[in-house]
Amino acid sequence: MSLESFFAPKSVAVVGASRQKGKVGYEILVNMISSGFEGKIWPVNRSTDSVEGLKCYPDLTSIGETPELVIVIVPAKFVLGVMEECATIGTKAVIIITAGFKEIGEEGKKLEDEVVRVARRSGIRIIGPNCLGVTVTASKLNASFGGDLPDVGGIGYLSQSGALLAAILDIAKANGIGFSSLFSIGNKADVDELDLIEALAKDPNTTVIAGYLENIKDGNAFVHAAEQISHEKPILLMKSGGTSAGAKAASSHTGSLAGSEVAYEAMFTRAGIIRCESITEQFDFAQAFANQPLPKGPGVVVLTNAGGAGIMAADAIEREGLTFAKLSPATIEKLKTKLPAAANFHNPVDVLGDALADRYEFALDVLLDDPSVETVLVLLTPQAMTEAQETAEAIARVSRLKPDKPILACFMGASKVEEGVKVFREAKIPQYESPEDAVATIKAMADYVRWRARPKRVVRLFPVNRRKVESIIERHLRHGAREIGESESKEILEAYGFATPSGSIATTADQAANIAEQLGYPVVLKIWSPDIVHKSDVGGVKIGLKSAQEVKDAFDLMMYRIPKKVPDAHILGVLVQEMCASGREVILGMHRDPHFGPLMMFGMGGVMVEVLKDVAFYLAPLTGDEARQMLVNTKTYQLLKGVRGQEGVDIEAIAEGLQRLSQLVTEFPQIQEMDINPYVVGLPGTTPIAVDARISVEK
Repeated sequence: MSLESFFAPKSVAVVGASRQKGKVGYEILVNMISSGFEGKIWPVNRSTDSVEGLKCYPDLTSIGETPELVIVIVPAKFVLGVMEECATIGTKAVIIITAGFKEIGEEGKKLEDEVVRVARRSGIRIIGPNCLGVTVTASKLNASFGGDLPDVGGIGYLSQSGALLAAILDIAKANGIGFSSLFSIGNKADVDELDLIEALAKDPNTTVIAGYLENIKDGNAFVHAAEQISHEKPILLMKSGGTSAGAKAASSHTGSLAGSEVAYEAMFTRAGIIRCESITEQFDFAQAFANQPLPKGPGVVVLTNAGGAGIMAADAIEREGLTFAKLSPATIEKLKTKLPAAANFHNPVDVLGDALADRYEFALDVLLDDPSVETVLVLLTPQAMTEAQETAEAIARVSRLKPDKPILACFMGASKVEEGVKVFREAKIPQYESPEDAVATIKAMADYVRWRARPKRVVRLFPVNRRKVESIIERHLRHGAREIGESESKEILEAYGFATPSGSIATTADQAANIAEQLGYPVVLKIWSPDIVHKSDVGGVKIGLKSAQEVKDAFDLMMYRIPKKVPDAHILGVLVQEMCASGREVILGMHRDPHFGPLMMFGMGGVMVEVLKDVAFYLAPLTGDEARQMLVNTKTYQLLKGVRGQEGVDIEAIAEGLQRLSQLVTEFPQIQEMDINPYVVGLPGTTPIAVDARISVEK
């Protein structure tokens, strides 16, 4: 159902309008009037005949017309009655400002559920309850108590926190940042973040979607929608509340490392969402995305009147992985025609401390014509002869004449550059307090451009034996067994094309020696028990055994010591397994996040995985490019490529393993967690081996 009535209603009723200054009912009504809203406004209050010169009605029915939007500010116990009245008269959009619902506990939740039931039955959409309200600059609608109507701009903002939205409005007003609309979503009883980003994506007045969220109601739907929207409009989000106590209780390596914060990071990466760490950073990014063209690439040129500031910018550009644009000989020769001989004609271009506005204007004009320049960062420090205002006006002139490349400004200082900063606000040229802040914004823009240019996601499907996996999982679930042992875990992996080492279970030392003779030495012994997840923790793994006697001794020692360490464990025997050829040990894993589904993991394998935590996560299903990027995102990748003369391992084989695992966990949602650790990878052309594995399942 469309949310158009929240964006541009033709009439609004304020239920709970008040004559008393300082009350929410008064502030919202006054904001509605003072913002210049051109539709009809009907105050509703049984206790008075008029408010602020407008006729006041005792209830909605007595208005005689159907308000397109109703704002509810009455105490929580009366809200349900108001909703019933809205249903009777046919109103389809309601903003419930009132608090006292599920945020206060079970009783409040019951009341909120009743309100939602009325809305669902009647086709009413609700924003709130427990919210600040809604502000839309294009329709001059200020249905909130957050302050004056903000400046008009291209940023559409949604916030789960009303108090934070009030602060954002105040900061934006002081800095001349404009909005298309602002939505406080409160308890999200009906309209949620997904509804609003979809509505803002369609809103012609919105060029950038920004927001603050504490959680996401439907993770899968949000990822898919955001991924589509990000191709058209950038999404800039602050996300708090990302820790997860549940991660501590996870039994696998992957589960213990994958809290909800990791899942959100993976979701942002997948969907092309730009995550912001603070309000300041969000505004830094938003004003550039809203008011400047996107860069065509990472090439940055710095124009400055101070060497130190230029060096700061150069350092930041290198740290952020951007490209320091190399100016063409033609550009350098042209700069030399008018700049002083002592100027620096290479990037960063230093026009010297005595530069007036005309010198900046000439240099900027020339630099924008250079094909290697994709973004210009203009720095200025106030010196005795500096013309801050005139220089800003000159930069704005050039920007209007050559609008195809983004220009960001950093006039460093305070009172001496204040007039120049005002010019930038009017000209919609982003101004930053430090070179580092400006460069971080350029980085965000370049990353977004690169994300939008990525090839279409194509997930490879491998021929597999699904029936084999189904039978193993169904058997375990039928018997109430959550953990699948190593042997059957490896059967599952083999069904999906993984190679595993040969081996058999022994229940006596002699049997273990016989199995070892058949496999060939050296061999590995592993304790076999459904109750022991991490075998090495209890001395349940012995490697490199080279004779029958070593195998017998290791078997006897395990069967003697381990029952004392884990007296409640049911020990079935010992797995005797061939020892893999040498190679790099990595881990492939998956943790199923309750909101976003299977979260793939890659990192350094063996016992070091939880010590070093050098891991990367990505949401399944994986494409080949995404699997390879997971490898690149770890320090382990440098070892895998080969260092100091050592030959690298088969990178493509690891990427294929991740894709096969991704297919497995996508096709079997019963799998909640799993590890392949270690996954031993050798030289290019050799077959990786899944040495150890564990899988946990749920219905």
